[in-house]
Amino acid sequence: MQTSAVPFDLVLSYPQWQGSGRPQHLRRGAKAAAEVCRDYGPLVRVPDSGEGEASGGVQRWTAIAEQFRSAQAILDARQPRRILTAGGDCACDIAVIDYLHRRYPDLTVIWVDAHLDANTVDTTPSGNFHGMPVAAILGSAPVDLQALLSTPLPPAQFRYVSAHIGDAGDWAFQRAHDLAWLEPARLIAGQAVSGPIHIHFDLDALDPAEFPHVAYPDGRLPIDAGLALVRSAATAGLVGLTITEFAPADERAAQEGSRFLERLCSAAATRQEQAHSQPFA
Repeated sequence: MQTSAVPFDLVLSYPQWQGSGRPQHLRRGAKAAAEVCRDYGPLVRVPDSGEGEASGGVQRWTAIAEQFRSAQAILDARQPRRILTAGGDCACDIAVIDYLHRRYPDLTVIWVDAHLDANTVDTTPSGNFHGMPVAAILGSAPVDLQALLSTPLPPAQFRYVSAHIGDAGDWAFQRAHDLAWLEPARLIAGQAVSGPIHIHFDLDALDPAEFPHVAYPDGRLPIDAGLALVRSAATAGLVGLTITEFAPADERAAQEGSRFLERLCSAAATRQEQAHSQPFA
């Protein structure tokens, strides 16, 4: 760790794998991610709820819902101002974003991902929940989850980075909500977004020639651009970073991929002094 002060009030280990269509290596990745992230704040783990059963059009829904309630209870008890989350599949970020949006009504969510993740239970071709989190945080969650969520994030407070893959349901949701993209260079230049900011960083957004340790190697984002984006957001007022979809094939790959995770966490921790005094209490 390269900072003299702990930059996050909570490190949430949220090793959810049940939402993925390719979960084989996610548990190894989530464990490795937690080992890296634990140096940046106090670590609390969301318990694994097992295989679960399908319900309401979502695969393994009962386990996903139980883990969501556990995460929500941790967040409500701890009341962190800044959260670093070591995921799991993409959908582990719903509880974190919902909590942060309650705390910071003007929260901007930057969704760094190769995929739009904007299906609903009515449009999903697979029933895999990691393809639905964007729709969920914007007000189209599965019925059983809606009662547990607070006010949906307004589309104007959401930006994609590097997302370019989606099916018909994803693109229909994007068009219906006029979801926009952010060019990383604009944030880095200070021209786009100010705090409070939460970054969802799906590692499959990265160019697989540089970072191959994912189940869906569809990304285009250079590693240096991703790090610069997080570093710039940290300066502007980062209150959350969630790292998802780390899927190393073996322990050697986990160690190799963890070196980038260390750089990512370090980038998130490099806030300038004025960021500590911003009114995000």
